[in-house]
Amino acid sequence: MAKYKSPYIGRGGVLSVFDPWRSELCTCPFKYSLQPYTGCSHQCLYCYATSYIRVRKSIPKKNFVNRLLMDLRRADPRVPISMSNSSDPYPPEEEEYRLTRRTLEILLPRGYRVLIVTKGVLVTRDVDLLSKGRVAVTMTITTLDNSLARKIEPNAPPPSARLKALRKLVENGVPVGVRVDPIIPFLNDDPKMIDELVDALANIGVRFIVTSTYKARPDNLRRMMNAFPELASKFHKLYRVEGTWMHGYWYLPIQLRKKLLKPVIEAARKRGLEYATCREGLVSKEWFNAKTCDGVHLIPDREVKLSWRPLLNSSSS
Repeated sequence: MAKYKSPYIGRGGVLSVFDPWRSELCTCPFKYSLQPYTGCSHQCLYCYATSYIRVRKSIPKKNFVNRLLMDLRRADPRVPISMSNSSDPYPPEEEEYRLTRRTLEILLPRGYRVLIVTKGVLVTRDVDLLSKGRVAVTMTITTLDNSLARKIEPNAPPPSARLKALRKLVENGVPVGVRVDPIIPFLNDDPKMIDELVDALANIGVRFIVTSTYKARPDNLRRMMNAFPELASKFHKLYRVEGTWMHGYWYLPIQLRKKLLKPVIEAARKRGLEYATCREGLVSKEWFNAKTCDGVHLIPDREVKLSWRPLLNSSSS
């Protein structure tokens, strides 16, 4: 990935080049990153972004719409835009602020290709836009166990609601993929449970799955150990003693990572789904057969009635 003195595209300072801490293990295609909110109300225990966005509720970025319009003057419309890589674009607050929807109303008529990454079921509210634009959705589902999900993803919609949302998107012609991510030792790594999850996704019409193991950072490891005190010593041993510090994370030993990811890959392969791994260094066809690791390749090349008309009342956000 090219190096930039500043990741931001223009003076608006909200649209940036995606570069996850310059990790050599990242296989994402060149793309922009866009977060209408800062913070994240879902407050998942394993969140990687809290080291810089902090654990706090989703807050709309000040004057976001005008700043985005300013950045788009210099943006390359051929480059896909990923929403969002650190703060979910569909937190509960989106129902009131509608900032993500207003963003889509700006980007999609201009022909931008958009990848939405979310756990939020409110994404189905915007199906009228998503079904007509150059957009795909990847939704994170780590388990079908609602009680486990409540513990590790306390404020996110339950997995059952996310499955329902995915079904509605598929029924309306929106391409969808799923992040079975992260796989956490001792919690959601049971091969039978993983197979049931992938089976449910395939039956809905999910075309693509990306997976990765839980990678520990000091703050999220502390949260995990506090939430699961019976596993604290095991987490400490696997990550802090036997693991390796790489690119800002403690990684599990490579053979253990392969063991944890294999059930996801095998389940996807068995059902004819595309699959990939995320920041694992596993790029052979055994682990990676999709065109992209993030799902950008799912974005349809739809004809769009191009419009450059500015959004009305854009100064309010």
